[in-house]
Amino acid sequence: MRRTRLAGRALTAPLALAALLSGAVPAAASGGGAGGGADGWEPAPTPPYDYAAGVRCDFPIHTEAVVDEVVQRVLDTYPDGSPREVVYKGPLIVRVTNTDTGAWYDADASGTALVDYRSDGSQFWSVIGPVLVGFGENAGNVPRGEYLVDGVYTLEFAADGYRTLHLLHGGTEDICAHLD
Repeated sequence: MRRTRLAGRALTAPLALAALLSGAVPAAASGGGAGGGADGWEPAPTPPYDYAAGVRCDFPIHTEAVVDEVVQRVLDTYPDGSPREVVYKGPLIVRVTNTDTGAWYDADASGTALVDYRSDGSQFWSVIGPVLVGFGENAGNVPRGEYLVDGVYTLEFAADGYRTLHLLHGGTEDICAHLD
């Protein structure tokens, strides 16, 4: 049953995201959000990250946004006020640097994502466009690495850290290969 539910969700979630982006926002989400602008959008800055050799690439990497105009809009919350469903959009260029050699690659990760934050700590993303995603060794259905995933797809982040990519249309670009 779980496989069927996920397969159906993987097919319908990007359609819901497309409807949302075309302006079909639920009435409850149309007002200003707490701390957000009059239209409910607020900045969602991307923090820098450092990964040791072997975690993502065979060498240590540093990721840092060089353009970050990503905004978020909370569409639904849990009774305690924490976000349950959030949409993210906006320009994002992330510089990924091999800290051993100084080689770097600017990844355009300006996709749009509808994220369902589940009460168990897992997340389900419905995405259109490019997003930078890392996979650890034996921690996902994609080999270890740092990838630019582009197209129409879903990502599931299990509470234990396992990541599952379901590409409906598109592909992946191995960022580690650009820095080796």
